[in-house]
Amino acid sequence: MATLTESEIEKLFSGAPQYFARSEGHYTGAPHPSVAFPWDEQLEIRDLTDHTQIEDKAWGSITAWPHITRDVNSDRSAAQRASEAKRRAHFYPRCRERPNMLSMFGLEKGSVGYQAALELAVADALQEPQFGFEGLGARPPAVVEQRQKMLTSKDGLRHVDETVIMEQLIKNGQRYSEQHPRERRATSELYNELFLQILHPPTKVLDHRDPYSLAVQILALVKVLAAPNMWIDFSHVEWRIRLGQLLWANPAEDEVEDGTSTRTGDSASDIHEERYWLLLQILLACELLVRLDAITEGEELGMESIRPAEIHRFEKDANKSVKWSLIMARVWLENIEVVKTEGSERTNAEEKPSGWLATLTKRMSLTRDHGAPSHHQRAPAYAIRGKHVHRQVIGLAHFARRLRWPDSDSYVSKISENCRSVVDGTPLTTPLASPSSRADSHRSSYFGAAKPDIQRRCNPSRRRKIAAALRPSGWLSKSYVSGLMLPGEGLCHFLMAALLENDPEALSRLGPVANLCGGFVYSGKSFWSTSCIVGRVLAAGKGAVDCMGWISSDVIPQALGDGWVNVEVEETPEDALQIDKKARLWGKKSVEKESSVLGDTDPTSVLPADFIIPFENIYRDNAPPTLDISLKTLNLLASADSVHTTPTDEYGVNPMSDISRASSFPRIHTYAAAVTFTVTNIDSGEEKEYTYALAKDINFVTAHPCVPSQHVRIMKSPSSPTIQQVDTSGNGVSGRAASITGHPLHKYYTYTALHLSELLTKRDFSLESLLGSYASASHRPSLTPPAPNNAAKLLVIDCITGFKPQPQEHEIPLSPVLSRTDSNVSAAFSPASPVAEGSSNSANSGGGGHLASALESASSKMHSESRRRQFGSDMEILVRAFCAEKGWNAIISRRRRGCLACAIREAGALGWKVVIRVD
Repeated sequence: MATLTESEIEKLFSGAPQYFARSEGHYTGAPHPSVAFPWDEQLEIRDLTDHTQIEDKAWGSITAWPHITRDVNSDRSAAQRASEAKRRAHFYPRCRERPNMLSMFGLEKGSVGYQAALELAVADALQEPQFGFEGLGARPPAVVEQRQKMLTSKDGLRHVDETVIMEQLIKNGQRYSEQHPRERRATSELYNELFLQILHPPTKVLDHRDPYSLAVQILALVKVLAAPNMWIDFSHVEWRIRLGQLLWANPAEDEVEDGTSTRTGDSASDIHEERYWLLLQILLACELLVRLDAITEGEELGMESIRPAEIHRFEKDANKSVKWSLIMARVWLENIEVVKTEGSERTNAEEKPSGWLATLTKRMSLTRDHGAPSHHQRAPAYAIRGKHVHRQVIGLAHFARRLRWPDSDSYVSKISENCRSVVDGTPLTTPLASPSSRADSHRSSYFGAAKPDIQRRCNPSRRRKIAAALRPSGWLSKSYVSGLMLPGEGLCHFLMAALLENDPEALSRLGPVANLCGGFVYSGKSFWSTSCIVGRVLAAGKGAVDCMGWISSDVIPQALGDGWVNVEVEETPEDALQIDKKARLWGKKSVEKESSVLGDTDPTSVLPADFIIPFENIYRDNAPPTLDISLKTLNLLASADSVHTTPTDEYGVNPMSDISRASSFPRIHTYAAAVTFTVTNIDSGEEKEYTYALAKDINFVTAHPCVPSQHVRIMKSPSSPTIQQVDTSGNGVSGRAASITGHPLHKYYTYTALHLSELLTKRDFSLESLLGSYASASHRPSLTPPAPNNAAKLLVIDCITGFKPQPQEHEIPLSPVLSRTDSNVSAAFSPASPVAEGSSNSANSGGGGHLASALESASSKMHSESRRRQFGSDMEILVRAFCAEKGWNAIISRRRRGCLACAIREAGALGWKVVIRVD
């Protein structure tokens, strides 16, 4: 038997994803996981992804990764059209959120992609809280001393007046929006602005060729922004969320009636002081970004020359905090404009803008004395406005429709009217806050992070729990509508908070305290964050909708009315151990070796007999029974020791300093979740009930799509499980051609397949015992030769054989949002399609024109295929619930989207041992 040549191997695994983990360079943190098709040139194959695209421009800030928005709304505001017209080279910092938020929304509802699955173990949320910045104000002496030192240093910060800050922000906004950037000012002008108004000039010459160069200015700004214990570090998830709180929270409104602060130490003067330092940090970051953009654009057009030494020094000096400040500056310049208004005497009417959207443009006084101004004082006032308010409100309406929010039509109409009122400048009649919400205003709208106690340091969680206090026109809504949101999970929280804060009926029935990493029941439906295991399990059901980190389901907990719930869950021991520096992602070689298409074989001596064609549904003795599975109930069982726990109490937030009032607000109870199913054997008529506890915080990953090779003909012998010959010549060979629907699998990847019916009878078996029975399995898949150690590496759960197949794409109605863009999509493309099944006859054409036709818009078809309301089943909920009880992280491999062999290799890359194979 002849060995396979390199060319034959490439053709054999054409269309097969390969899994990598590679470092991006020095000072970039953990390696970057990626999926690629290195042996394919067709864009239709290379563009296949395991995650959805962002569906609205309003949600684009969720990630710092370059991306294309699949926007279903063609309407554009003037500001948005101007922003899109300004296309030029810009600086791109090598710093992004972890996990990649694009990959957090897998094609399967409630799942994530390959990249996010590996990055969860090195997530930004695992960082310790930033020292000295645990609250909004009241900084410790170390921070105060560092700031004083910077202000008194000869080459540090000048004493910058607040008016100068705002004027420079206005100027930077204008520069950033210039349509003709080549009409550039001399670098000396930028030099003078920077070192005469904001910084002290360098004490020594940094560049003898050009002392006034942009590089000199950049290094000076980096030095100041990189100073420790001085600035907010936006690499911390908490501060990405609380940015808007510090900018827009009103300390006067957040005080209780007795005058005490909502948070110990966070007095009004402290918060105003920190707001000043935040605006100064924004200014410095914008100054740095404008210069980096200018030098990047000049390099692109051949008008600037950047020396390698300068690049190396920048990468070394610009720490993660500086790079996140640059990301924040980009978000600010893209979404915020500062407008100077005429200073005037304050009146009660001016202090209370009318309407939640109108408060975005309220005036901000920057006087150092925040007490009552004199009768004749005209303090400078500036308005901080969102450039894309209309876009953001349309995005909120999109979110409400996708989640099938109760009475969404009237809701959309209401917020659209508010948007028009702000854009047109007409006053709104809606009061800033109703009397009831004013009574609740002593609750600080605060996202609570866990206390930095010893237990948290020892056992950090991959998913941080977030609590918030909501109120109409709160800073959460302002953060979303302004567009001032940094990459990361914050956008998911802002969307739901804005949705609730602007639905008075929902807010009154659910209460002002929210657990944005749990779920709630409202108006006959349940809504769950994908951070909650209940949401990730129920997402597999028919009728469930997944949108921006939230699940909408018709399944509601038994005997539970409207209100928020918190679900008790524990991390699996394996996941708890493999975090931070112990994460699998750091093992780059293991990730790639254990997912290689060639297994453990020497690449120079690969034989056809080293491979098999894997099938999961070969049962030589007895065919499995036909089952009918229906979800009976979702039960939330209150734990005796956590019945009266609220997220704000649990995670260290104390928004209520008036204890007498605390009892009048609804508490969020903590429950243990379980689901009960009725399983009927259609053949025998036997009916059983199964209940599974959703006790483990596991994850589900969408198996990456693949496309069967169109370049080969595979020959098999009926008496042998392995491939006998591979023909890539197109001349044909004698023997039996295999009608394949996927890629070959190397014998290194031993696995055992169990039908779901058999797995139900082995509920008490551990995963190790199920894998250990591999050698004696009566229906070992594809007659795979037993492994030397008589144990399989992987368990495949067969959820296809004997179950009703999922409807084809043309049989599934599109959601209203998708119907406008996908109405012309025909039958679903999948490896099981006629094109794939006829691959053995395509050797002569070599995968020519008909392949391109078959692959046309495959990625767009794949996008919504399994995310439609009619797609899913109670059987899929059951198998996810089974894994949640056992603590098994699992890959979900859908037959119509990818082959089993590629899913098994992906499990090897992740270090997981369970693949759920569904239709």
